[in-house]
Order: sequence, then structure tokens, then C-alpha cells
Amino acid sequence: MRYFIELAYDGFAFSGFQIQPNAPTIQSVLEEALFTIVKRKISLTGSSRTDAQVNAFQNYFHFEGEGVDPKIIYNLNAILPPAIVVKSIVPVAETAHARFSATARTYEYLVCAAKNPFYYRKAYYFPYKLKMERLEEIAGIVKEQTNFGRFCKANAQVSHFGCRIEESYWEKEGGMVKYTVQANRFLRGMVKALVGTMLQYGTGKINLEEFMELFSAEETERVADFSPPGYGLYLKKVTYPENIFLL
Repeated sequence: MRYFIELAYDGFAFSGFQIQPNAPTIQSVLEEALFTIVKRKISLTGSSRTDAQVNAFQNYFHFEGEGVDPKIIYNLNAILPPAIVVKSIVPVAETAHARFSATARTYEYLVCAAKNPFYYRKAYYFPYKLKMERLEEIAGIVKEQTNFGRFCKANAQVSHFGCRIEESYWEKEGGMVKYTVQANRFLRGMVKALVGTMLQYGTGKINLEEFMELFSAEETERVADFSPPGYGLYLKKVTYPENIFLL
């Protein structure tokens, strides 16, 4: 039987989602917890490879099992660190894949304009004057694009840079501004690069023509801004076809 395991996490203390040598990751910690409980190695396949410090309200792994005791969720959460919680474990169709069956992913990025201890390491402190109308304008333009090659980190090992953006917008939320983006796929570092470059436009550091150079097929020396920290980024939702879930 194949299962999806749904979890949420604060990613600040982890070196990303996927297993890495000599570094704590969400996958390595969860696999260790599973081994402690079921006394055998369970290999997990993840849906989205979030980078170091990136958070998730919802993310998934899939794994193979011979039957899952409902008490396993309680036992896992009892031994997992406070920064990780298992929300559900559900059987799925044998062809379901945590990564390739996903039809969309939704991310949020939080930007704090004023110093606030309650958003420390939870949002990007960006103490520069932003023009909301410029952010709204540029988010709409992002939604119309399909080639995000210059918003992808080097050595990403992908066959193409095409992404279909389904939602892209900025909004005010309390003392912060929040960017929401939903797409059929994302490239490595793409959301942080979009946020960093849009913030440049929102402050007037670059103009529209300079921003659009990043989507041009022509060669340019202009680069996207990958500087926003990972801890301001949240994977909000992973969307799957309903018929893959057996419960």
C-alpha cells in the first residue's frame, strides 16, 4: 500500500527538505522518527524540495507500507522536534506520486517594513519605502510570463524553465506585505528571486523595462535578486487530484 504523509514545519533550523550529507533536513529527521517507531527503514519521496530555512503549512511525502496503525501519528509527533508536525497519513492510489501527481503548489512570502521582534526570522525585514501600486502592477505582469530561466538558481538540473503561473498578487496584511504565487511547477530559488526583484521594482530601484529584460530571450547581464532569506517563504498548499486519495 502506498501512503501520503502530510506535514507542516518551521524550516529555520533545517538545511532544506531533502536528505543531505551531514546536515539536518526535514526528510532525514522524519525518516529517523519512522525508523524508531516501526523498526525498519522507510524511504520517503517528497513533493517539493524546499530550501534551507523555508517553512511549510503543508507538504507531503509518499512511502510504501503494509498497513499503518492510526496511533503512528500520535507517536511520531511525540518524538519529532517541535518544529515539525505530522498532520495526516492517508492511503493513496498505487500510481500516486507526491511530486509528479501534484497539479499546483502555492507559496507565500512575508515582508515586514518595520522592525518587529514577533516576526524575527518569520518575515523578511525590508525597511525601505515600497509603492504598493508598483508591486500590484508587477505581480500581474509575472502572471503573464512563462519562461523563468533567469529566476532559477544555477545547477538546478531541469530540462526546461517553463512555468504556468495561476495566481500572482501582493496584499497588505497587518504591518506586512505578502506575496502569493501559485503555479504548476517552481524552479529552484524562483519565488525568492521573484520577490527580491519585485521589491527592487517596488522601491523604484529598477524600471519596468529592466524588469522585463529578465524574461527576454536575448542575452542580458541583468540578474534576478536572490537575496531574500528563506525564512520569509512558506509553502502554503500542494494540490492533488482528489481521486488519488483512497479515504
